[in-house]
Parts: sequence; structure tokens; C-alpha cells
Amino acid sequence: MPDRDAYDAVIVGGGHNGLVAAAYLARAGRSVLLLERLPGTGGAAVSSRPFAGVDARLSRYSYLVSLLPKKIVRDLDLDFRVRTRTVSSYTPAERAGRPTGLLVGGGEARTRQAFARLTGDHREYDAWRDFYAMTGQVARRVFPTLTEPLPTRTELRARVDDATAWRTLFEEPIGTAIEARFADDLVRGVVLTDALIGTFADAHDPSLRQNRCFLYHVIGGGTGDWNVPVGGMGALTTAIADAARAAGATLRTGCEVTGIATDGQRGEVTYREGEDGERTVAARHVLVNASPQALAALLGDAPPPPAEGAQLKVNMLLKRLPRLRDTAVDPREAFAGTFHIAEGYEELAAAYAQAAAGAPPAAPPSEIYCHSLTDPTILAPDLVERGYQTLTLFGLHTPARLFARDNDAVRADLLKSTLAQLDAHLAEPLADCLALDAEGRPCIEAKTPLDLERDLGLPGGNIFHRDLAFPYAQEDTGRWGVETRHANVLLCGAGAVRGGGVSGIPGHNAAMAAMGA
Repeated sequence: MPDRDAYDAVIVGGGHNGLVAAAYLARAGRSVLLLERLPGTGGAAVSSRPFAGVDARLSRYSYLVSLLPKKIVRDLDLDFRVRTRTVSSYTPAERAGRPTGLLVGGGEARTRQAFARLTGDHREYDAWRDFYAMTGQVARRVFPTLTEPLPTRTELRARVDDATAWRTLFEEPIGTAIEARFADDLVRGVVLTDALIGTFADAHDPSLRQNRCFLYHVIGGGTGDWNVPVGGMGALTTAIADAARAAGATLRTGCEVTGIATDGQRGEVTYREGEDGERTVAARHVLVNASPQALAALLGDAPPPPAEGAQLKVNMLLKRLPRLRDTAVDPREAFAGTFHIAEGYEELAAAYAQAAAGAPPAAPPSEIYCHSLTDPTILAPDLVERGYQTLTLFGLHTPARLFARDNDAVRADLLKSTLAQLDAHLAEPLADCLALDAEGRPCIEAKTPLDLERDLGLPGGNIFHRDLAFPYAQEDTGRWGVETRHANVLLCGAGAVRGGGVSGIPGHNAAMAAMGA
């Protein structure tokens, strides 16, 4: 039970953004109460042991870090580290009847050689280098603005200061630039995948939702690098929760908020805790670390447009990494970065068209990585000694609508066809490499958008809560991009402007707004 009837701030939801907001506000001397529905904090950024009797702590939902600013880590004095992956990506392919692939990483000379092995010359690599030099420049200029008041579109364009880059990323469908710059279908597909993570769109979608997704995936940290959280995602959220408590915030779990009332200056939050019935606590500010749909329901407002997720998340534990048909590449390198499956440019287009027509893709695209190669601390020492490894698979173009008929059956069929696409590039079946849990079952679990909606309250299973927005001010976005029509109610979840991903940015920005920054 809270130790007081009123707080400076009540935070609804204990995902990583809510925890960030709690830590900032408490460190500023504000009284803070955070209420979380689930038994623990962390939301989608948690570590858990999903396989019975096996000491493997997997990042069960969110799994990589890119957008978390070092500023937040420094400001909150977080005991948290990341490691850089030595390999960016590997994409297997078959050319002239022979297995081959594209390994990106290990230095410029090696990457150039890998492009030449796949395509026959250096032209695709030169185009790749030029393209990512451009996105790198945009990253260095845009990323620092994410923890500042929202710039206008004109201000952000001036900050980018590159007409070609602005047109490529902010004005034209990303497919236009990809097709103009790259000739090889596989290379085109590898570039496009960053525009489709959790985003159901075609390369030429006129809404530019794919561009917005691409932008957030290439600006992280000002470099675009995707890093591995040491200890898993749970290490991050534990560190933030510890910082919030140390600063004086009260964090309560098992508390389901049922309503928010406000007159714009004073708010009341009603919640239910266990069997004790409903309680109400007052607050000067209410920060909501939940979706815009959940916020509207709590306030009794009209709901926003529906959201839809489009991914299949698969967690695995292996006895060993599988051997590859492409014997020129070591599996420990191939799986250390992003391992692309069925993600050629035309394959992605075909998968999108099939899913848009209501059918699961015949060749489901996905990407895989092995956390334990970079960070073996998530496995018990005896598993490390025996050569066990984790695999995380993220499937694309699987919108929630495909699972509405029969979630369990479609999940099983889609998992089978997804793994078949991987097996086509392996020298041994993946099934032969899967570890077994204490009850003799293969260590593999799959989560559909409907599973994520049920488990985490993500609307339609959308990992971003709604379509991502360009990081500049638009009508009614407010100074920080977290404001609502109620002056003292702020949105600090992924659905805020500059939300999405594991970043803490909406939590930081909502705290700044609450403090009048």
C-alpha cells in the first residue's frame, strides 16, 4: 500500500520508459509512485528462463539495444553495459547452384572482399559504403535531438543539411533510393530489412511508414550500431529500477490501473491491488507508460486508430550452432550478427504481397542472432562449457490479422515454414541442434502479435504501439512529443513521438515535460 495519498507524479506502467521517468523525477526531488500491472517491472525489456529446468536467461521480447542514449545511462548512473557485435550481418544465398553468402563486418577489406565474392566486383560495396556514410551523417546530426525539445521540420532539415539525404529518408519511399543505388537483389534486401522490423509495409508504401522505421534503425547511438545488452535486457531494466528506488521512487507491482481522472492541474489514479478492491491516489502529473489505446481507455476518451503488429518472435536454445552449407563462413561469425533468411528484395516484396492478401508468406522472411556468442553471461557456466548457444529469430511480414482465425495453428505452421527457410542454408537440420528442457521438450518458443497483445498489452501486438513518427514537431505534438490534450497527463511509452525500441527516450522526455523543462 502506498505510504501517502498524493504524489508529485504517478506513473502508470513499469516498462523501461516508465522506470526512466521515475528515476529522473525522483532524482529531481519529486515524490513518485509507479504502478505496474504485472508481477515485475520491465515490460517487454525483460530476461526470463522460458525453458523448464534450463538456466538460460533469454531476452524474451526486446533483445537488442541501439536507441538508448549514453546521456540517460550517465544521468541515472546506471550499472549497465553493452557490447558491440563484431559482425554486422550474414546473408546466405545460392548462386549458380552453389551456396554462398554476404558477410558484413570484420573490417573494410574483408567486407569489400565479401561483396566481390557474392556479386563479382566492387560496385555494390562502393554503393553500400556511400549509402551508409550518408545515413551515418544523418545519425550523428539527428540522434542528439531525440532528448531535446522537438525541432520543427524546417529545423531538423537544416540540421541534416544534406538535400539528398533528406529526400532519401524523409520524402521519398526508401525503395526508390535502394533501387537507384543497388543492383543486386540480395544486397537490396539486406538494406530494406531495417525498414521492416515490426513494420508491415512495402518498400514503396506512400505513407512512408517504412522510411520512419528505417530512420530509427540507422540513427541509434549516432552510429546505427545495434549492441548486445550484457546480462540481457533484464539487466537494463533492473538497473533502471534500482536507480529509481535509490532516488526515492516507490515502485509497486501487481497493481492494475483502472482509470484516470484529471482537471488539467490535479489528477486521480484509480487502481486495483490483489483482492483489496480499488484505491485512488492523487497526483500533480500522471505519466502513462502504456499504449495510446490504453491511455484513451483509462481517460474515457475516444480510442485512436487501431494498431497492428507484424512479427513472429522465436527464442531457442541450442546444444551447438548448426553447420552452414556455405563452408567459407564460420557459424560463430554468421550468427554473431544479424543472420538474414529469405530477405532478398523480391522475396520481401512477395512475402508482403501474400500477407497483405491474407495468407502467411510461403517463404517467411526472418533474421536471427546469437546473443550468447557476444555475451555468454546469460547462460549458466556448465552450459557455456558444453557449447550451448541461444538463437533469437525475428520474423517479418506476419501481421496480426493472419493469426485471428486460429492463433495456435497458424503459429505452428508459420514456425515450421520459417525454420524450413533456415534449414535450406544449413548443412544439418536445426532440429538436431536444439537443446531439450528438463521434460525432454525442444527448447524453442514462438510468440505471435496476438501472444504479445495478451502477454504485454501491446495493441495488436505492435511493438511500437502505433506507427512510428518522424522525429520533428507536427500539429498537436507539443514541446516534447509526450503531451496529451490534458495538461498534466503525459504519454511516456513507445507510442510517444520519438518512441519505439528500447531507448528510454519517451521516459526522459516525459520527465522533462513534467518538470517544465
